[in-house]
This record gives sequence, structure tokens and C-alpha cells, in this order.
Amino acid sequence: MIKKVNSIVSASWIYKADKDNTLLDDHSIVILEDEIFDILPTKNVFDKYEADDVFALSDHIIIPGLINNHTHAAMSLLKGYANDLPLKSWLEDYIWPAEKKHVSESFVKDGSLVAIAEMIKSGTTTFNDMYFHPNETAEAAVEMGIRANIGLVVMEFPTNYASDPEDYLKKGFDFRDKWRDEELISTSLAPHAPYTTSNKTLSLVGTYAEQLNLPIHTHLHETREEIENSISQFKVSPIQRFSSLGLLGPNLVAAHCTHVDEQDLNLLNQNNVNVVHNPSSNLILGSGIADISKMLDLGINVSIGTDSSASNNRLDILEELRMAALLGKGINHKPEILDSNVAFKMATYNAAKSMNKGRFIGSIELKKKADIVAINLDSIFTQPVYKPLSSLLYNGNQGGVDYVWINGTLKLNAGQLENIDLDKLTNIAKSWKTKIKTT
Repeated sequence: MIKKVNSIVSASWIYKADKDNTLLDDHSIVILEDEIFDILPTKNVFDKYEADDVFALSDHIIIPGLINNHTHAAMSLLKGYANDLPLKSWLEDYIWPAEKKHVSESFVKDGSLVAIAEMIKSGTTTFNDMYFHPNETAEAAVEMGIRANIGLVVMEFPTNYASDPEDYLKKGFDFRDKWRDEELISTSLAPHAPYTTSNKTLSLVGTYAEQLNLPIHTHLHETREEIENSISQFKVSPIQRFSSLGLLGPNLVAAHCTHVDEQDLNLLNQNNVNVVHNPSSNLILGSGIADISKMLDLGINVSIGTDSSASNNRLDILEELRMAALLGKGINHKPEILDSNVAFKMATYNAAKSMNKGRFIGSIELKKKADIVAINLDSIFTQPVYKPLSSLLYNGNQGGVDYVWINGTLKLNAGQLENIDLDKLTNIAKSWKTKIKTT
């Protein structure tokens, strides 16, 4: 008997990003409701299944939905606002003053909508966020149909969102309680950075994380200045300080780790800390280049992120992967490292593992959620294709992303966003630019 399913997606190649780095030729993915129901040779699929939605994607490669593991989505409204500056000046002289004037619920909602549209169009199906007014980010994510892990921001000083650490945490937990039953939304504790949170606050975060079984998402070792200031103030590096406070562990997602000495590297490794590499943001801010090859060699779980549009100017994970691979090869003088399998694992399997979501996203396997992306390799930029995953890493770009499914629902169809008014979002971004520039 032929079984009726929701969708059948056939492609020239399917990269599963599983433990064996399986690459299938001429296979089909069968989607039933929100899950991957079957994966089988295309020549056999219609003997077993029928669907109203059938996609025959020749010269396309299907990969798991990409995971942007470090973002501040709402800051898309500050894209290009303060380029070509070091992190300290960028933050203290431009970004924080602009946020003080303009960050509000409407700013976060609009900025998140703009960011999510860009992420879906470039193949991202899940993002790990950290910003103020999390309710509005969650609303935007659910409205757009994307999966989001949203950080409950904690810092010492007041902002338009909260007044002190206790206020940040109360508002964060109220948000968590409100959204705990929404499948697309999960939460983590998000102390902003070592230099914006006290030992008392960090210890409190660690206690809550253990009691509630929540991940911790933070910035860590982003610049040399951060490390130097920590040694001056606390006599230890930020990583060593986190270790003394009991914060290093498999539930910690540490963005950047751009500068780590052997002692810090060993602490990350011994405690199974998850590291998020943000190559473009680190380069634009002149913060440095993280040597993730050393981390990967040790078995540290390394994923990939864009950081915000304000410090990157794009939310394109494919671009980040290419950048990461090239930088790793260049600084180590080893062209064989960070190959296409290693790179794409960072944006899929590794990222899902760091968010404790590997049981249902991060690879294309039976009964996992149907978060998949189809990318066209039939263009002058990618042909001829000898090794499809390698071609995607070095020759692909967001313009080739044709189809995106999240939870089995088609979100990008032949390059066009489904049920999302892109012109409206573009005009929203323009209107905020006028407001921010003139105030």
C-alpha cells in the first residue's frame, strides 16, 4: 500500500551530517507532519509514498538546517552603524549610547523580524540569541516560524530593559514561564560577559542554571584587552575566573574564545565547554582570529555564529563557514584541516549538541525534525561540481539557497519567502535608520 505523506523532496545529493558524514546520491527525504519519516533512493520513493508537495531538485544538495549559534538578532537595525572600530570603542562610544536612546519593545520586534528574514533566506533554521526584551524576539521567531533559543540577559548596569541583575533575572524567568510550552522557543541564561557581570551575579547564574537545567550563553575571551583587564582586576583570565566560580561545563556555550593560552585551552577541554567561533565579527572588530583547529583536535565541541549584524553586517552562516575554513588553514599552514565535513558539522551537528537539541535537529536522520535546506549548485559560481559538499563550502553562497523547511513547513520556496512580506521588512529597516540617524 502506498502511504500518503506531506512532502517528498528529491535531490542530487543529501548530506546527512551524521556521525559517519554520509553523503547520498539521488535520494529522497519523506516528510510526515514535522518529522523526517524516511530517506530512500529516489528511484524507489514513489513505489511507497505519495504527497501533494513533491520537489524534484536536480543539481541541488540538501543539508540539515543551518544553526546560527551566536546572535543578537534585533541589532540588525544597527547594521553598518559603527564599522571599522575596536570592540571597546564600538560598544562604549556607539552601540551602548544608541541602544540607550532607541532600544524598546518595538525596536526588538522589528529588528528581529528583519534578521530572521535574512537568516531564513541564507539557510538558517535555528538561532541562539542574546538580547533585551526577549518576549519580542520570541514573538518574531514564532511569527516567522523559525526555531530560537533565547538568552535571558543578565548584566550589572541598567538599560532600557532592566535595572539590576535581580530585575534582569526576574524578567527573564517571567519570559521563560510564558513561553515554556512553545515548541519553537527554548531558553538559556545569558550573562552578557565577564566584564559586565560580577562574581556574585555569575555565581547566582550558575546556581539557577544547575537548578533549572538551563544552558549558559555568554561572551568569553573576545579580545586581549578583556583578558588583560581580568588579570589586572581578578589576577586570573576570564576562563580561569569562570572555572573558580564553577561555570565551566558542558552546559556553557562560550562565544568567541579568540585568545586562549594552553592553561585556558585545557580548562575548556577538561570541562567540555562548547565554543562558538565568530570569524567575521572578530575580524571586523580587529579582535583577532580564534585557532579553532587546536580546539577541534582536542575534541572540544566548536560551532559557528555570526554575532550581530552590527558587528558583522550579515547573518550568513555559509559565509562564516568559508571564512572559518580559510582562516584555520592559513594561520596553521595546513590546507588539509577544517575540510567541508568538519566545517558543516560546526553549523549543524555540533551546534545542536551545544544547545542540547541533538536528539531532534542538527542532522538528517529518521524521526528528527524536518529542518532541511536545499541549495542549488547549478550555477556559474559552482559548476563543475566534483565534490558537492566541498563545492558548497568554497563556491556556494546565500544566493543559491532555494528551499528551506522548518518543522516540515516550507519557509523558502524557490528563493522566495513564504508568507513574509520582504518589501515591508526592508521599509521597516529604512524607517529605523531615519529615526536613529536623526535623533
